[in-house]
Amino acid sequence: MGKLRLRKLWYTSTDHGPESPVTPDLLMTPSDQGDVDLDVDFAADRGNWTGKLDFLLSCIGYCVGLGNVWRFPYRAYTNGGGAFLVPYFLMLAICGIPLFFLELSLGQFSSLGPLAVWKISPLFKGAGAAMLLIVGLVAIYYNMIIAYVLFYLFASLTSDLPWEHCGNWWNTEHCLEHRGPKDGNEVLPLNLSGTTSPSEEYWSRYVLHIQGSQGIGQPGEIRWNLCLCLLLAWVIVFLCILKGVKSSGKVVYFTATFPYLILLMLLIRGVTLPGAWKGIQFYLTPQFHHLLSSKVWIEAALQIFYSLGVGFGGLLTFASYNTFHQNIYRDTFIVTVGNAITSILAGFAIFSVLGYMSQELGVPVDQVAKAGPGLAFVVYPQAMTMLPLSPFWSFLFFFMLLTLGLDSQFAFLETIVTAVTDEFPYYLRPKKAVFSGLICVAMYLMGLILTTDGGMYWLVLLDDYSASFGLMVVVITTCLAVTRVYGTQRFCRDIHMMLGFKPGLYFRACWLFLSPATLLALLVYSIVKYQPSEYGSYRFPAWAELLGILMGLLSCLMIPAGMLVAVLREEGSLWERLQQASRPAIDWGPSLEENRTGMYVATLAGSQSPKPLMVHMRKYGGITSFENTAIEVDREIAEEEEESMM
Repeated sequence: MGKLRLRKLWYTSTDHGPESPVTPDLLMTPSDQGDVDLDVDFAADRGNWTGKLDFLLSCIGYCVGLGNVWRFPYRAYTNGGGAFLVPYFLMLAICGIPLFFLELSLGQFSSLGPLAVWKISPLFKGAGAAMLLIVGLVAIYYNMIIAYVLFYLFASLTSDLPWEHCGNWWNTEHCLEHRGPKDGNEVLPLNLSGTTSPSEEYWSRYVLHIQGSQGIGQPGEIRWNLCLCLLLAWVIVFLCILKGVKSSGKVVYFTATFPYLILLMLLIRGVTLPGAWKGIQFYLTPQFHHLLSSKVWIEAALQIFYSLGVGFGGLLTFASYNTFHQNIYRDTFIVTVGNAITSILAGFAIFSVLGYMSQELGVPVDQVAKAGPGLAFVVYPQAMTMLPLSPFWSFLFFFMLLTLGLDSQFAFLETIVTAVTDEFPYYLRPKKAVFSGLICVAMYLMGLILTTDGGMYWLVLLDDYSASFGLMVVVITTCLAVTRVYGTQRFCRDIHMMLGFKPGLYFRACWLFLSPATLLALLVYSIVKYQPSEYGSYRFPAWAELLGILMGLLSCLMIPAGMLVAVLREEGSLWERLQQASRPAIDWGPSLEENRTGMYVATLAGSQSPKPLMVHMRKYGGITSFENTAIEVDREIAEEEEESMM
C-alpha cells in the first residue's frame, strides 16, 4: 500500500487548486512541469559529459594507473615472462571484459550512482555501501602515494638529483654509490651485500624518515614537507572535480593522454641504452612450465581484476553520466584491451632501463628488479642517475606517475560524491561543490597519519586489506544479484533497449558461471594463502593484523546489514519481505522520460494508458530504431506471459 500511495502522489491535477500537492522542482518529471522544454528535466541536474571523448578518456585514465607501471611488469617476469600473457589475456576474456561491461551497463541504464543503482534490487543495497567504504579507504592512501610523487617531482627540479650521491646528512655508513667498477670496457661484478644505494636511503631515511618511528603503534611526528605535499594533492583533486564530470571530463584530455607520450619517450630512451635487450629478454622470455602452477593463473586474474578497477564503483559512476544510447559495448573493448597493451608497453619501458642498470652495476637483472613503491621510488630513480640529463628524465617519469595517479583519484572522489548526492539530490545537488570540498578536507585529515615517520606502515596496512577479499565479495554479490535475482534475461532486455542488441552467449555464460566462479576461486586462494603484512624486515604486530582483517570484514558485513534494513522496511512474512525487497523499485529504469520506452513507460508519472508506448511515441514523435527495439521487447514479454498462463 505504501508504494501505491507513493505513485498516487506523483499525479498532479491541471487546475492547480489548493488541493494539488506541491512537488519540489528537483523531484518533478517533465510531465509534471507542463509546457516546458522537454530537453531539460530533473536528471539534467546531475550533469553530463560535455564532449564525445570525455567518458572514454575518463575510463582509460581510471584503469591505466600506477599498477600498470609498477605491478604488471614485475608480476609478468616472476610468473613465466612471456608465458604469463596466456593466462593474462584468458582472464581478461573470462573475468575482465564481462564484469567491465556489466558495471558500465548498470550505470548507463539507470543514470544512478553506486547506492541509488540498487533500485534494481533494494535487498542488495549494502553492496553499494560496501563499495563506498572500500573506495573511501583506498582514496585516503592513494592520494598519499600522489603526495610522494609530488615530493620527488619537486626534488627533480635541480641540476643534481639529491639521491645520486652519498655524503648527505641522512646517509649512513652503509651507503654505497652503486656504480660497477670497470676494467677497460668490461664492468666488474659489484658486491652489493651489506650496502644500500643512495636512492634507497633517500627514500627511507629522508622522504619517509622511517627511522623516527618504532613501528605502526608509534608513528612518530608529522613530516611537514609530506603534509604539505598531501595538501597540494588534495587541492589539485578538488579543483579538478569542482564541477563534477564537466570539469574532470576536460582535465582527462590531458591526464589520460600525456602519460602515453612520456611512456613512449621513456620507451625509446630505454631501448636505445646499452644492455636494454638484456632486461627485455629477462622480462619476456617464455617459461611455459610456469603455466602448470595455479599461482600463475591466480596472479593473472588478480592483475586483471585490480587493474580494470571493477567493483570500486568508478566505472558505474562514469557510465551514469552517459547519454542513454552511448555505445559502451565498443568502449568496453577499447578500454580493456588498451589497458592490457599499456601494461605490456610499460614493461618494455621499465625493463629496458633495468637491463641497462644491471649492466652498469655488473649484477643480474633479478637483483635490481622490484615491484610497487620500491620500483617507483628507489630502483627507477637510481637508474635515472646513470643517464645523461638525469633530472630531465626523472621529472618526466614522476610527472607521468602524477598524471596516472590523478585520473584514478578523480574517479574515487567522483564515485563517493555521486553516490551520496544521488541519495539526497534535493539537498546536495545544488551544493555539490561544497560537499566535494568537505569530503576532500575530511579525507585529508584522516590521511595525516600517513605523513608521520611511521606513515608507511599504515599505508601498507591500508593497501593490503582495504580492497582485498572485501572487494571480491562485493563483485561476486553484484554479479549474482544482477544475474540470479534480477535475472539475466531481464538484464539483457535492458541492454537491448539501450544499445539496440542483446549481449551474446559469451557475456551470458561469463556473467552466470565463469566470472563468479573465477572470483570465488580468487577469494578462496587469498584466504588459504593469507600472509601477514610486512614492510621490509618489519613484521606487523597481531593487533595491526586484526585491525586490517576487521577493515576487510566491515565491507563484507555491510551486505547482510543492508539486507536486514531492506527486509525490515517491507511488510508481511519473512519470505514475502524477502521477495518484495528483491524486486526492482517502482521507479527503476532509465532516468529520462524520453528513454523510458516499452515496459518502463508504465512506471512514469501519469502514465495510465493501456498502450503507454504509443503515448510515448506521440509525445516525442516518430519511431526510432530504439523504439522498434522496445516494441520487440514488449512483444517478447507478452509472449512469455501467454506461455506462462497456458
